[in-house]
Amino acid sequence: MTLDPRTPILVGGGQINERSGGIEPVDLIVSAAREAAAEAGSARLLELVDSVRIVGMLSWKYRDPGALVGERIGAEPRTTGYTGSGGSSPQVLVNGAALDIAAGRADVVLIGGAESWRTRMKLRAKGERPEWTVQGDSVPLAPILVPEVPMTAESERRIGLDRPAYLYPLFEQALRISSGRADSEHRDHIGALWSEFSRVAATNPHAWTQREYSPSEITTPSPENRPIAWPYTKLLNSNNMVEQAAALLMCSVGTAQQLGIPRENWVFPQSGTEAHDTYAVAERAALDRSPAIRIAGARALELAGIGIADVSLVDVYSCFPSAVQVAAKELGLALGDPSRPLTQTGGLTFAGGPWNNYSTHAIATLTTKLRADPGAWGLLTANSGYLSKHAFGVYRTEPAATGFRCEDVQARVDSEPTTTALTSYEGAASIESFTVVHDREGKPERGFVAARIATGERTLAVTDEADELARMTESDVAEAKVSVSADGSFRFR
Repeated sequence: MTLDPRTPILVGGGQINERSGGIEPVDLIVSAAREAAAEAGSARLLELVDSVRIVGMLSWKYRDPGALVGERIGAEPRTTGYTGSGGSSPQVLVNGAALDIAAGRADVVLIGGAESWRTRMKLRAKGERPEWTVQGDSVPLAPILVPEVPMTAESERRIGLDRPAYLYPLFEQALRISSGRADSEHRDHIGALWSEFSRVAATNPHAWTQREYSPSEITTPSPENRPIAWPYTKLLNSNNMVEQAAALLMCSVGTAQQLGIPRENWVFPQSGTEAHDTYAVAERAALDRSPAIRIAGARALELAGIGIADVSLVDVYSCFPSAVQVAAKELGLALGDPSRPLTQTGGLTFAGGPWNNYSTHAIATLTTKLRADPGAWGLLTANSGYLSKHAFGVYRTEPAATGFRCEDVQARVDSEPTTTALTSYEGAASIESFTVVHDREGKPERGFVAARIATGERTLAVTDEADELARMTESDVAEAKVSVSADGSFRFR
């Protein structure tokens, strides 16, 4: 088969764990880029990078981090770009790079990201700032290639339901309720799932925590594993206290041939899709489902000409157990199947959760494993916000029969049913899902509920009353009746 020289391929991935700390993010990306070039088998590849695309970083702000990375790897990129916050960004960047390479708009693309969050937090605790690179105002801001994912809907913001650690437990309770499991049974269920993820991380040389945990270690509260928002302990949350970087190198087949990059190092992006569910969580038809995952995931497979049964290597975005379970349900993936684990890295708790950049690590890991299993199909899912925006990629060591294909399927998702969210409701409601947030000493602090009124609309409410919190922590309050006040507070009836 004669390949079009413009065919996009992924030739190398690099990953860095900087356990000693103190190194700024752009330098971590440079180290990861060098590792990626080493995997590709071509040191010259870095010199030829003509586009540097960086995943949005939280631990340090640069005006144009791609320009700094290009300079430090000895390249003269024609274009640079940056993303807003969102964990789906790495796969979106791969999709865009593949299209640009195929169209001749770019030839060698470096995608990378990093976080030095642990160092930043240690210094912040001492009232200090790191002495990292500051680009002056004369440096133009890098173009935003992927916009920020909205995370401030009024229905959530007004009651302080304002972070993933609070929202994903609501999804988890919705999963438990729809499954019919009791609380203890469901905690055993998610403990077993996360234990399997830790088992993968234990053998991943790039994982931040290379240790297998038992299900009970994961779900049992302790001083080292405090409850965050029930039913999640710390070990059921993404771990952002890391110093990690990952980089991907993509180029055209023609460039790979000119540089002598071995054919066995080529991984072909087959297809990519994107879509989002309603950004306001309260407007979703169900808290344990995702039309965007179902529709965009199925379309990615369809564009690649395969079904889910053909995929042998999967990495499902794994910030929290609920994200994995919802995605698995929508994609038709079995939980607990030893022949097809749902992570290649160990997930964001154990492999590491460097904010927006986890999926760059996942793509690097997935493609390395595909090179070791020629002809196998790989599927990656990436997620932004509160299980909000989703990106999918299908990969293989063989070229796609019809070339790389990419679609935004938002129009189909927008035709799916939604729910009306009430932001100033006052009256009776029935609890649909709930969680209790704990303070750093493990004491119940706030309780959040998603509740339905008699006509079907949803309202979100909060309490900090001790007697209400006690009832929420001591019993299953699913379907319990509550009285909601106009200010968003509630009491049991």
